[in-house]
Amino acid sequence: MKKLSSYGANEFIYQLKTIIMAAGILVPTGFFLTVFGIVYLFLSTRNKERLALIEKGVDANVFVRDKSSGFIPGWKIFLINFAILLISVGVAIFLASIIEEMGVYSEVAYTGTIFTMAGIGLLVGFNMTKRLEKEN
Repeated sequence: MKKLSSYGANEFIYQLKTIIMAAGILVPTGFFLTVFGIVYLFLSTRNKERLALIEKGVDANVFVRDKSSGFIPGWKIFLINFAILLISVGVAIFLASIIEEMGVYSEVAYTGTIFTMAGIGLLVGFNMTKRLEKEN
């Protein structure tokens, strides 16, 4: 293997810094383009579906929900599920600290308890929103 001279090492470090700086620009740009692409596909597909229904002569009001029919906004359902999830993660951290004091490794106690309680919390939130939708 060829030994790097000090000039070669400096050149390597310079190229590495250049790559890292390029990644600092490309990653946010890629994230923005991904989000933009998803939103564009969602909106254009929805528009095409509605146009196809109108061309067939079907009433396109199936996309509009009546406020008097017990409609629950999506943000309220999300908020309920998110609140239950955060509560369950908080309880999980508390339980994991108790389990850790019993002699279980902290990595196992925290990871296992957080995932278990988060799953239980999401299941409880799902059942709550399902029951809430039945009532309305």
